[in-house]
Amino acid sequence: MLCEKCKQNKATVHVTKIQNNSKMEVHLCEECARKSEDMSFENPFTINNFLTGLLDSVQSSPIKVDYIKTTTCSKCGMSYGKFKQLGRLGCSDCYKTFNEKLMPLIKNVHGSQQHTGKIPKKEGSVIRLKRDIMNMRKDLRRAIDKEEFERAAQLRDKIKLLEKDLEIDN
Repeated sequence: MLCEKCKQNKATVHVTKIQNNSKMEVHLCEECARKSEDMSFENPFTINNFLTGLLDSVQSSPIKVDYIKTTTCSKCGMSYGKFKQLGRLGCSDCYKTFNEKLMPLIKNVHGSQQHTGKIPKKEGSVIRLKRDIMNMRKDLRRAIDKEEFERAAQLRDKIKLLEKDLEIDN
């Protein structure tokens, strides 16, 4: 199909408009479509816009204008407003500077505030085992604090078994 405007190039942009219950189809080449004032190739939706839009939605109270204007990173000079505009931080210190606003977002998006990363399939068994032991030790401490001694004993025994498996693998 040829472009309906220049009638020379192949039509690669196909637009359907519906106005007043009337359907109109336009078939243009990329060059004519770019020149057309009716069409915009700029995508207003980006992942950065989406994530920074979440910043306000996860806060328990709206972000104060003075926080946006006055809070800046001492290392790179990035302001919170600039971060919201760009959708990315300027340096590693920005995480500390904007911690109050970032942590609810990170927890909402990832389900946790701690980065766990991916584990390689081939060599991952030892890493998974160490992670399981670490999590069980945390559970053991909680069980002891709550005086759930039967559960604590079960966790202690599981940890010992996993540590033996870990020694065998190494």
